[in-house]
Amino acid sequence: MALITPFDPWHSKLCTCPPKLTFNPYTGCDHKCLYCYATSYIPKFYTCRPKKDLIPKLKKEAAKLNGEILSIANSSDPYPNQEAEKGLTRKCLEILTQSNCKVQIITKSNLVTRDTDLLKKMRSTVSLTITTDNDETAKIIEPHAPSSTARLKTAESLIAHGILTSIRIDPIIPFLNDNPQQLIKTLATIGIKHITASTYKIKPDNWQRLTKALPKTTEKLKPLYFEKGEKISRYIYLPKDLRFKLMKTIRTTADNHGIKFGTCREDLSHMNTATCDGSWLLSTPT
Repeated sequence: MALITPFDPWHSKLCTCPPKLTFNPYTGCDHKCLYCYATSYIPKFYTCRPKKDLIPKLKKEAAKLNGEILSIANSSDPYPNQEAEKGLTRKCLEILTQSNCKVQIITKSNLVTRDTDLLKKMRSTVSLTITTDNDETAKIIEPHAPSSTARLKTAESLIAHGILTSIRIDPIIPFLNDNPQQLIKTLATIGIKHITASTYKIKPDNWQRLTKALPKTTEKLKPLYFEKGEKISRYIYLPKDLRFKLMKTIRTTADNHGIKFGTCREDLSHMNTATCDGSWLLSTPT
């Protein structure tokens, strides 16, 4: 099985990302985010393990790259906690500095700052997920990921090192983190130029985890999803009018601070002011 594959193998009608490739240095992730979707299709997802024959396979496949965007990673964080010791993602980046591609890192981890020296050697961008600026809330829903405060400092550090950086406020969960205006204001002061936002989509396993951790919140969410919501591609979505309202708040706040905005698989692509995933940054002057 190939390590590097086309992004969006399911060809979702809601995906508006440009054509790109993707690969995951690890299978699974040890951040243990409650809302994770990948747990529904990757067995033992919270047991993070390196890909088999990762380095030799990447050397072979990376030699064939021809200017594509390579997204790292979309099914698991490329900087799980064990990466601090194993350094496999760093070894992958060392290989990719010798290849013809543009790299997009997607992560929640402050460990990415360790690799700014390599990221500066290639055309690269980092998409950093900051779901909330409330450390207590983040600790509940993302128990083994770095704190929100640490991630904000990471964004600041990346920009200070000249790394093109965007932020994912994802997922937005009503009654929990659905008023991110102050977060966006903070991001603007740091110098962030792009935000991608998306609402929480229910899968049976992530709903079970959220219900156990946040019973009062999920009790209020029940009618929104199970009575008024809609089923799209094996997920249960919020009703479209509420999705629009939530995204409009973020889009308006972003506009007010001169930040580009994109939605992710919300069926609201008309709201986007730039390529949804922030990869447009790879085409900006350095």
